[in-house]
Amino acid sequence: MASNFSFPPLAPEQIAEALHTYGLAPTANLRAEDIANPQPDLLPAVISNFLATVVDPTGADDLDGQLGFDALASLDNPEHYREGIRVLRLHKRANAFLESIQFPGFTLRDLLRPDPRRLVQVLSALINFLYYRDEKLALLQPIIHEFPNLDERCMELNAKIAEHQKAIADQELAAQMEVPMVQQLEAEVNSLKQKLLEYNKKQLALRANATAINDKKEETHRKVIAKSDFELVKLAQENSKLLSKIVQSPEKLQRALEEKKTARAELKNAEKIAMQSVQEKTATLEIYSKGYEKLSKHSSKIQALQEQERVKAKEKERDQIVADENQKLAALRSEVEWKLKCLEPRERIVEETIAKATKLCAEVDSTRTDAAEELRLIYAKFQQIGHAFTCYKDNFKTFLEQVDEVSKETLESLGRQAVEPLDTSATLSIEKENSCGPAP
Repeated sequence: MASNFSFPPLAPEQIAEALHTYGLAPTANLRAEDIANPQPDLLPAVISNFLATVVDPTGADDLDGQLGFDALASLDNPEHYREGIRVLRLHKRANAFLESIQFPGFTLRDLLRPDPRRLVQVLSALINFLYYRDEKLALLQPIIHEFPNLDERCMELNAKIAEHQKAIADQELAAQMEVPMVQQLEAEVNSLKQKLLEYNKKQLALRANATAINDKKEETHRKVIAKSDFELVKLAQENSKLLSKIVQSPEKLQRALEEKKTARAELKNAEKIAMQSVQEKTATLEIYSKGYEKLSKHSSKIQALQEQERVKAKEKERDQIVADENQKLAALRSEVEWKLKCLEPRERIVEETIAKATKLCAEVDSTRTDAAEELRLIYAKFQQIGHAFTCYKDNFKTFLEQVDEVSKETLESLGRQAVEPLDTSATLSIEKENSCGPAP
């Protein structure tokens, strides 16, 4: 068979043998005589087997598929149209395929009541397509054999991808499992922050108390000093008065001096007690301040240590995860680079093969275009011949009608005149003219 696709007519014996070879024969005892004298169901059966085996092996476009509700609603008795709908679907699919291989003009009559010549043409087109397909598949076999383990490599890569995806999912699951622990640490941190806020509030309260104590101490000092100044002034006045009275009453002056000394001693004792109280309160405030400072420093140290231990643990865990992932990524990158290097020669070969196949396809398209143009010219010539034959047939029919009228008039005139019948030679001459007379 030629490398370019064409569909020359085949002999009935070749067609019968090819149908049995490709498993398209409707019966096991199909012979060449059945193709020379076809039955109406021969071509539909062969085309159904061809479409189911070659065009649509998956059966996605079923000829016996159910109609939609809208189509069923438009028919009165859908079951009466089942066979007709199946035939129309078969013709539509067969016509679409034959037009795709540049075999136009497949009508419904060709499917249901084909003449032997038309049947041979249609079956020859199908079988030549199978021959052409087998030849192209044979050309592609070396390319397929060059990559025998491509599917296995793809499966291995898919398995590794699935493995890495599983590792990622496990890592995410582990992170999700660590969520409670993280939440617990966050709760502890929040608790420590709350305690720190309480310590800060206590510190502010202590500072306020210390400020109040200092203010009170200063006020006490100021009052004591003012009172002491007042007493000193009063004593100075009394002293001046006593000095003026010394000459008048020494005994009375002595008593007054003793009373003044006693009052001064009591005043000093009171001032001393007040100073001791202030000192005790100041010492207590200092103790509170030092205790608060120590507690604040201790709390800050504890919080810093806890934060530092938590950050170090997270950083260590993160570094470990990043290191593992980097190691896996490096291994995967090196493996992919090695595979790419190994696939580069094959890729070049495949590209060259694809270029050759593209060139062959271009040649096939060019040949198909030329064949379509030639078929168009043949079809136009056939239409011209058919038109001429139609004109000739119409003219010949007119001539026969004229001959019939002349014969009828002649017979009527002969009947009226009661003449003798025409001789045998005249009758034969008229019959010869009726059957073979030229067109006017």
